[in-house]
Amino acid sequence: MTAPAAPPGSRTPSWAGVVDAVTTADATFGLVSLVIAVIAILALIAVLVLLGRQRREVRRANDLLDLSRELRHRYDALQAVTKEGVLVVSLGGSVLDISERAAAILGVEHDASVGRHLTDLPVVLVNEQGLSMNPAAVLGYRTGRAGYTVDSQLVGVLLPGAPGGGSQARMVQVASQLVAAADGDAPAVLTTLVDVTGSRQVEAALSRSEMQFRVAMENAPIGMALVDLDWHVVEANAALAELLGTTVEALRGYPMEALGTPESRASERLEVDRLLGGGQHRFSIEKRYQRADDHLVWVVLDAALVRTASGEPDHFVVQVRDSTESRLQAEMLTHRAMHDPLTGLANRTLLQEVLQSVLEQPGVVDRVAVLACDLDGFKEINDRYGHAAGDEVLVHVAGVLRAATARRGTVARLGGDEFVVVVQDIDGPKAVFEVAAAIHAGLAEPVRVARRRLPVAASIGIALAEPDTIQGGAPTLLAAADAALYKAKAAGRGRTEVYDQSMAKSSSVDLLRELSEALDADELVVHYQPIVDLADTRVVGYEALVRWQHPYRGLLLPAAFLPLAQEAGLAVPLGQFVATKVAEFVASSPDRTTWVSVNVSADQLGDGEFATTLLAEISRHRLMAGRIVVELTESSLVASGTRIRHELTQLSAAGVPILLDDFGTGVSPLSYLRDLPVAGVKLDMSFTSGIPDDPTAGKVVRALGALARELAMVTIAEGIEHAEQAEYLHRNGWRYGQGWLYGGAQPASATLGAAPPATGLAPRSA
Repeated sequence: MTAPAAPPGSRTPSWAGVVDAVTTADATFGLVSLVIAVIAILALIAVLVLLGRQRREVRRANDLLDLSRELRHRYDALQAVTKEGVLVVSLGGSVLDISERAAAILGVEHDASVGRHLTDLPVVLVNEQGLSMNPAAVLGYRTGRAGYTVDSQLVGVLLPGAPGGGSQARMVQVASQLVAAADGDAPAVLTTLVDVTGSRQVEAALSRSEMQFRVAMENAPIGMALVDLDWHVVEANAALAELLGTTVEALRGYPMEALGTPESRASERLEVDRLLGGGQHRFSIEKRYQRADDHLVWVVLDAALVRTASGEPDHFVVQVRDSTESRLQAEMLTHRAMHDPLTGLANRTLLQEVLQSVLEQPGVVDRVAVLACDLDGFKEINDRYGHAAGDEVLVHVAGVLRAATARRGTVARLGGDEFVVVVQDIDGPKAVFEVAAAIHAGLAEPVRVARRRLPVAASIGIALAEPDTIQGGAPTLLAAADAALYKAKAAGRGRTEVYDQSMAKSSSVDLLRELSEALDADELVVHYQPIVDLADTRVVGYEALVRWQHPYRGLLLPAAFLPLAQEAGLAVPLGQFVATKVAEFVASSPDRTTWVSVNVSADQLGDGEFATTLLAEISRHRLMAGRIVVELTESSLVASGTRIRHELTQLSAAGVPILLDDFGTGVSPLSYLRDLPVAGVKLDMSFTSGIPDDPTAGKVVRALGALARELAMVTIAEGIEHAEQAEYLHRNGWRYGQGWLYGGAQPASATLGAAPPATGLAPRSA
């Protein structure tokens, strides 16, 4: 095929050029297509990215929507069960949200309230004084609020429907707080509402009850108190303060136990502990209270424990009733039924009860004795001077027996001129002989009846509480005393006899022979009773007390054989025996500061034998001066002669201190302190037994102690049984003491094995 002819005047292109042009066009087209394709891909990628982001945003929005729904569901559930209502209000006062509980508290409809202004809600609020309040000011935003603090106040919400067509008030605690804005929203006011009507009513009821109880307590005619669990007074009324002679203010915080006397505190504490432990719900006891003026009154104490709702102890309610008058009346009737109307002593009925009660207690052997007393020639007084004179004599004798007993037992009149004394003492035999001696001494002075002076004497029979005499109880022991009294009256006027069953087996000559043989057979032993320093109760010395270890009668106390030894003329050998044993004891004692006192009577002095033996034993054992002390009874010095005083002076000059025993009970003690070489005194146990309850005994103790200290003498008190007695004696200047409180007399072996180191000083001669 031939090519067409070219038009005239034109340049005919070459094939090479055409090819180049075509190639160039293709290249340009391909580049454009590539660019378009890249752009399309990029656009597609961008679209895919946007689609993915959109899907994530949609997914996130759905999750947030689900979370929002869940939170709303939980919020609604929480508001359904909570007692608090929640109200959300804008700063402008429009209700943004209100819970069902808040709507119920305010008395409005939930759906109708959202979006409305607070002032448009049908809510009537009043303050505690009953004055109307603006709901917007209470529930909404208040100008001047500082930051997001919480404001709380109590308001009343008046609701219709009260009985009678009126309205009832509901007490509501309102707390409002600004809540911070979120996502650019304006802050809002969050208000919580709590219905406190019920609790306020309970508080009002409790307040009324408390007021009623307080008025009743303050105006009660008997003493009342509220007491805490520590048994201390929290509140008391005027009646209790008046009963105790003090003020209500002084009673607050005061221990209830301290109101009573010391002897009743333990039983009271026991009753309180039983209440706290659930053992009982209340208790009632009768006891004595000590007024502020130190006077004692009898009261009946009633206490009840108040517990909390959970059953835990909370406090006590106590009533205290004055029972002094009724107590005195009851005691008066009891006294009339149990006492002799003439002398005021116990009658036969009371004596039998007392003696039987005493004998039923453990450890009565050697601690109890019965003394039967019958007047000599009383029938002649009645026949010659009449029964009126006889009554005066009986009253006088009753006083002598009381004084002689010195609170160590019970004195009774059985009828006519028959009297009985039941003696109770740590050392019963010693005490009963002291009582008998005091009775004879008291009757030595004639009785003044009108213008006459009538001599009166008594025969006395003594029965000691021993295994044989107490088997049959009170009647057996009284019969033994009567038998001894019969023997005393048969022997003559003004005598004392001791009942002893061995009298039926052997004569008095045989008994004297047994005592003489006992000295040689080493049947007599010495026991030692500790003497302590009252300041620290450490042992500083001992008192030596002789005992007879009889072959078949057992251990006999001094009262059973000392009178026999004096009648037989064995007092001096007995004293020498004791001096020898005491010197051996002191020499063997590991403590070189303790001292031992030896009892010496006037019968053992005067011939120089006792003093010679004692000084020889001190020299033989090389004992330091002052480690053996001689004790003298005041009664033994009444008939003292110059030879006795010379012997005492000899002992004192050799370094043996002399103590005056039974100080305060004898005759003319001042002359003894002046004329004899006395280094110290020993207070008689009759005064110790009376303190601290007996004010007279207390005065005597203080006076005698002051007298001895003024003369620079050692002071020892015997017969101490209670810590109160020891404290009283120490407080009133008595330095040393002994008695059942610190232990009874023990054998030498037991004493040496148990004696603690002593730090006290031995008595020194004046």
